[in-house]
Amino acid sequence: MKRHVLIYGLIAGVLIAALNLIQYRYLVIEHSVEIYGGLVAAVFSAVGIWLGLRITTRGRVEAASGNSEPGVARGASANAGVQPFEPDEMRREDLRITPRELEILNLIAQGMSNREIADRLFVSENTVKTHSSRVFDKLGAKRRTQAVRLGKEFGLLP
Repeated sequence: MKRHVLIYGLIAGVLIAALNLIQYRYLVIEHSVEIYGGLVAAVFSAVGIWLGLRITTRGRVEAASGNSEPGVARGASANAGVQPFEPDEMRREDLRITPRELEILNLIAQGMSNREIADRLFVSENTVKTHSSRVFDKLGAKRRTQAVRLGKEFGLLP
């Protein structure tokens, strides 16, 4: 940790020396708060990115090293036997939800807006609104979040 503080201190010192060498005295005097604020923001951003990468990498290494099955490659046991999600077709047919309406519900669950869904499916925004309202009626939902929750409960969404 001391090494990182020393490195960041040296980098900040080099930057300040460079400003003086290039004759930016006026700029430094007039805008010192902005410059120092920017330097502090850059340091905090760099430290945050470094810590984020270090923490997430550590989590991946710990998860991969938890393999207890002999002869199986690391990480393979986590994916072994996992089937891709298949929507409950019987429930979909019982609710009379069309495949297109289910597709719209999936895109809503991904957090897409009506305009984004329309662009993705090459339809008008009004068509998306119509499909959405029909899905809401069939699920008994009043809001998008409620429709997504009900879709998951009915086995239509992962």
